[in-house]
Amino acid sequence: MKALVKYALGKGNMEIRDVAEPFPKEGEVKIKVEAAGICGSDLHIYNGDIQIPIRPPFVLGHEFTGVITEVGSKNSRFKVGTRVTAENSRYVCGHCRYCLTGNYNLCPERLATGYAFDGAFTSFCVVPEERIHILPDNVDFISGALSDPSACAYHAVEDLTGITGGDIVLITGPGPMGLFCLQYVKQSGGIVILSGTKKDKKRLELAKELGADYVVCIEEEDIKSLVSKLTNGLGVDVFLECAGANAAAQLGLELLRKQGKYTQVGIFGSKVTVDLDQIVYKELKVTGSFSQKYLAWEKAIEFVSQNRIKVRPLVTDILPLKDWETGFKKFREGAAIKVVFIP
Repeated sequence: MKALVKYALGKGNMEIRDVAEPFPKEGEVKIKVEAAGICGSDLHIYNGDIQIPIRPPFVLGHEFTGVITEVGSKNSRFKVGTRVTAENSRYVCGHCRYCLTGNYNLCPERLATGYAFDGAFTSFCVVPEERIHILPDNVDFISGALSDPSACAYHAVEDLTGITGGDIVLITGPGPMGLFCLQYVKQSGGIVILSGTKKDKKRLELAKELGADYVVCIEEEDIKSLVSKLTNGLGVDVFLECAGANAAAQLGLELLRKQGKYTQVGIFGSKVTVDLDQIVYKELKVTGSFSQKYLAWEKAIEFVSQNRIKVRPLVTDILPLKDWETGFKKFREGAAIKVVFIP
């Protein structure tokens, strides 16, 4: 079967190759892939600057949906024909501090589907049963493929940050993560300012449609004046950095009020230089958000099923896998918001 393979470390080193069809072992299920989306981390894999462990050669793709075609256990709780999606935490040790407290996303031995194990940019993939989530009948395959970034946003906003109704929240970066975080902040009653650059014009327009109270192109508007006006000079209550950009992180530190909350969601891919003394002087609460956990997945799927989180507006391009270079290029340049492959 055809698959998009990262065949060596370093920038690029990706191509469509013929790979063997996988088969499930005990405790695993085999899934026919129906839709698979490009994640920002896939760009970092392409660029060779990802810090999540990878083991070339491997098939990329971890945001996906499909149909179970085979189960590896006689007493499996899943049936052939079930519509599913799956978490990308393929292997965790199960006995470290983090696994035993339910924080398996932080397991030091964690290895992920689409990074260290073959992923979903192909026709079939195999995953452990404990990472499977069933898709409700009213969630289509393309929408379901975005359960991963939606769950990441839920984890960042709900699990780790916490929004109080009326909080003024600055989000930098109107990409998929920023747009999902926006929606979860609105679910919690926050007031959202979402910023971007000139190349983000279409994304900022969509942010407004998805409920952003204010959208700002920082190259054309004075965001500092807006924040001062809205907060009586105090600064925003919460900052969610979803751009993975040095300048965005510095802006957030400057615009947060004293005792405000900073959550890092985006991946920089390199070292950054910011004024960390602001954390001291303002007594800021700073956290990072990595991946997601079981409950975040269940909530993300529930919210899209209830039409409380909008998914399809983020999908701008649906392409065959053979056009992967076009998809990566459009996503990298900001011409696309979310690209989904149909293998």
